[in-house]
Amino acid sequence: MNILVMENDPKEWAVIQQTLGGKKHTLIPAPTGEQAWEYIQSGEARFVIANWQTSDVKTSNLISRVRASTLSQFVYILLITPKNEEGVPLHQIDDTIPSPLKPDDLKNRVMIAERIMSLTSSLSEARQQLENRAVFDELTGFINRAAFLRQAAGELERSRRASLPLSLIAFDIDNFKAINDSYGGEIGDAVLKVVSQVIREKSRPYDCIGRWSGDEFVVALPGVIGADAEKISERIIAGVRGARIEVKKDAPLTVNVKISAGIASLSRITTSTEMEPIIQQARQAMTRAKEAGGNQVFLIYS
Repeated sequence: MNILVMENDPKEWAVIQQTLGGKKHTLIPAPTGEQAWEYIQSGEARFVIANWQTSDVKTSNLISRVRASTLSQFVYILLITPKNEEGVPLHQIDDTIPSPLKPDDLKNRVMIAERIMSLTSSLSEARQQLENRAVFDELTGFINRAAFLRQAAGELERSRRASLPLSLIAFDIDNFKAINDSYGGEIGDAVLKVVSQVIREKSRPYDCIGRWSGDEFVVALPGVIGADAEKISERIIAGVRGARIEVKKDAPLTVNVKISAGIASLSRITTSTEMEPIIQQARQAMTRAKEAGGNQVFLIYS
């Protein structure tokens, strides 16, 4: 672990070096608060040992800067200070250790810091996973319905301000229920993964793509109108049609997957235009495509 050390007393520095130096820790001396702040901002160190009296940690306001910042990682601050020292910002630091330093005491404080930092990292990762689950569909990797509505609404507003058209495509797997009934949910999930992969590969990198529900997907295409949206849909349908999923039961079988697409295409967007009615219009067009035999595109202009 990298430990940033703000200690300008040679005796105390020697104790820190003898106690913590070695393979387990890398000590980074920081004579000034500005140097320490640069290391912290770069992410090179997230554990600081600072002497309240012999360094400029107090006059440089380093502690306040760290706590007021929006750093991606938690920074642990261990302050070396005499007992009953006045003016120490106890509410902003994580621990104090009395001076002069004692090796065993220093080792114990660092061990406690390591455990707390490890726990903090685990909690941060868990929180990030929960946030991702609130936005992304785990199976396909696409954003979920709520996230799609938010992002697509932003695309709609940008298209309105720039006087650009916008098309929305709704996709649905034609034979998904039959696949699930015949081969089970595991193969059904494999089909969803393959279809989502084709949609991603055949779309533009910046297109807004979401999993609407079950086997239904939605794609917002800013700047795209009519025939161009049809071409994109047909490219995706052809890609899915060409995909093969092997099922091994009593004998090798191949699942042929087909999808239908419905397009709602807007040449003009006004302040009263909303995303949800556009999505429903695209889904209605998709239903028309399925009713006509599936594996095709149906386009609605508005």
